[in-house]
Amino acid sequence: MVVALGGFLFGFDTAVISGAEKAIQQLWHLSAVEHGFTIAIALIGTVFGAIFGGIPSDKLGRRKTLVFIAILYLVSALGAALTSSWGLFVVFRFLGGLGVGASSVTAPLYISEVSPPAVRGRMVGMFQFNIVFGILAAYLSNYLLAGTGEHDWRWMLGIQAVPALAFFLLLFRIPESPRWLLGQGRTEEGRQVLRLINADTADEDVRNILTTNAADEAESSSLFARAYRGPVLLAMLFAVFNQVSGINAIIYYAPRIFEMTGLGKGSALLSSAGLGLVNFAFTLLAMNFIDRFGRRKLMLIGSVGLIATLALVARAFYTEQFGGMLVPVLLFVYIAFFAFSQGAVIWVFISEIFPNNVRAKGQALGSSTHWVMAAVIAFTFPWFAEHLGGGHTFAFFAAMMVLQLVFVWRFMPETKGTTLEQLEKTLVVH
Repeated sequence: MVVALGGFLFGFDTAVISGAEKAIQQLWHLSAVEHGFTIAIALIGTVFGAIFGGIPSDKLGRRKTLVFIAILYLVSALGAALTSSWGLFVVFRFLGGLGVGASSVTAPLYISEVSPPAVRGRMVGMFQFNIVFGILAAYLSNYLLAGTGEHDWRWMLGIQAVPALAFFLLLFRIPESPRWLLGQGRTEEGRQVLRLINADTADEDVRNILTTNAADEAESSSLFARAYRGPVLLAMLFAVFNQVSGINAIIYYAPRIFEMTGLGKGSALLSSAGLGLVNFAFTLLAMNFIDRFGRRKLMLIGSVGLIATLALVARAFYTEQFGGMLVPVLLFVYIAFFAFSQGAVIWVFISEIFPNNVRAKGQALGSSTHWVMAAVIAFTFPWFAEHLGGGHTFAFFAAMMVLQLVFVWRFMPETKGTTLEQLEKTLVVH
């Protein structure tokens, strides 16, 4: 639960800008390109945080890395809220992005390494649950703070410092990952942590992990060695499909999308909060099914739902038949399917498919691919929406989800209920 708080800050940081983006554009008289860059800079930081997040996770340990991430969140929230300079605002948002990116590597990594196989999906799913809880909190916070004064946007961004400080302090109450400790030769420390998880299986777990680690030493430590080709392709494709669903375009620009359909500003912000609530509810539902149904079945159900809802949103924009709340309702259903599938599964799946010796690198690869695509989508969405219109934009997202359905049906393996060491035997070419 403590480590999953990193997910709350991840979600809050991702969504909070949606309530402040118009005020920021007006305050600093930003052009369309400057505005897009200001929104995307956090995602650019996230890319770097994800690319390099695996390095301190391996060198310093999972817990120390999370402490540094908490500091980044705290500095970013206070700095962005207090600065009067556009340049400094961009820098502080970049630092927050570094925290999000590193968190998306280290937090699922830690949770997967301390979770028993039977409930690992639900446990790593807590990270995603906290992401959507953070998104919901950001939308509700934005709605409540909107109109409270000339600088309401500063309060929207600055309030994140409170959970960031709590995250920082609570991290000092958790142990290090047992698999990282065993990989560092700190066997007894690792055994003590495994006893906290399950005293009955701790000694057997130590033997299995050490045996697997010894076998891994014979393999290349390069993530792009032939042995790891399968997990690498799975992680990268999964991450790409997550973003070409359009999810971050909708989260970042929800009020603007709703205003494009004729809703007023107040209704648009409230509808954005509704998106967060639906996301929250269906992520909670998915957590109860991910270890029973498995990751693959959730993805098949979700892909079909995403195709249908995105196609209907595209049709509404093509025909300009918005019917008041038609697009918001369709996007509520879209968010429900996304939360039940991609949203709940991505961090679980990527954290499971790599061997112990390259898991941090693999998690970093999947996360950085995810965030590169997120940055591209966030940066280009305003231009595409303005020049191509909502119809073409949402039709593209629908087409990408058809490809995702084929990927899941033909290539995605099931990982539920299997130890990380057993999965390695299945997915790695020795």
